[in-house]
Amino acid sequence: MAAKRDTFGDQVPGCEPSWYQGQPSPYYHDGHRAFRAKCRAFVEKEIEPFQDKWIAEGYPKELHVKARQQGVMPRPKEIGGNDEWDPFYELIMADEFSRAGGAGVMGQSAINSMALPPILHHGSDYLKSLVVDDVAEGRKHISLAISEPNAGSDVGAVATKAIKKDGFYEVSGFKKWITGGLMADYFTTLVRTGKAGMFGLSLLLIPANTPGITIRKMETQFDNAHNTTFITFDKVKVPEKMLIGKENQAFRYIMYNFNHERWLIAVGAARSARVCYTEAFKYAMQRKTFGRKLIDHQIIRFKLAEMLRMIESVQDSCEAVAYAFKAGMKDHELGMQCALLKVNASKCFEYCAREASQIFGGSAIVKEGKGKIVERLYRVVRATAIPG
Repeated sequence: MAAKRDTFGDQVPGCEPSWYQGQPSPYYHDGHRAFRAKCRAFVEKEIEPFQDKWIAEGYPKELHVKARQQGVMPRPKEIGGNDEWDPFYELIMADEFSRAGGAGVMGQSAINSMALPPILHHGSDYLKSLVVDDVAEGRKHISLAISEPNAGSDVGAVATKAIKKDGFYEVSGFKKWITGGLMADYFTTLVRTGKAGMFGLSLLLIPANTPGITIRKMETQFDNAHNTTFITFDKVKVPEKMLIGKENQAFRYIMYNFNHERWLIAVGAARSARVCYTEAFKYAMQRKTFGRKLIDHQIIRFKLAEMLRMIESVQDSCEAVAYAFKAGMKDHELGMQCALLKVNASKCFEYCAREASQIFGGSAIVKEGKGKIVERLYRVVRATAIPG
């Protein structure tokens, strides 16, 4: 007798990951399925009805506390959470939040997960006591402050200086494209404490309310209920005890950290591509041209099939990397896999957004009506491809 099919969500072919649509998987158990249902309910009740409003105003920080209370942001076991928590829970959370459609609501949860690990892995007990519990509970937030006007992907060229004097570091410089800067209570900040190049960089944990820090929002190509910011550090005094790890060793810390970031970006890109596919598939089933439904045109079916071919490949790779993390492989051991995955995911998203836009035609170039989700996601593509 065939095993009972476990199904969840939209059962139109390809509109959900295969394990949602009854395909067996070695990765997921009942705990994952229950968590998936919690995440879906949270997004549908607490995010989707307010998304358009929050694009204009920004989403409330309190949403993170609510998510924690409702069980959709459990503490990882590394910081006192449930021993059952594994990377597949994080994958499910990132996937379900991305399903909301490109507005960046709950985006700080991903940024927290990128900015906290350097403290967990290299920070002193004092620094951990200062931020870990509050961030894990959603009460406070932390952002990475790495990129600068003249140092984006070239991390070794970071120029923001931290000069040690009388028990403090005096920090001066600029940080650009800092995600969540207006929501952050702390910054994991890359500064230059030594010689030029990658071996003169250190990390400081800097409270966002420290005198001398100015933060302003940058307008972006994509809709943003979160925020992208420009930060000025003007002779900011930071106690020496806020140093994360050792002086001039931060390049290694950051490089290790990027691999987890690339995996999370890929998970979000895979779901965003799937949303493009879903919207286009359902529109093609309804829209008629030249006396026939769009879906009856062979070229439309080809576009949809090609989109799904790429999506399923990326989804499989996301799960393979999640399993590697679960099996104990460290971030620095997965550099090649995470880099290739992130490139494939962003290319997949780019293709799906373009082809979905073609299927919608004029409806995909206006910010209203049936094509507004695809229009919004089309503007998110570069923000997925460029970072990380």
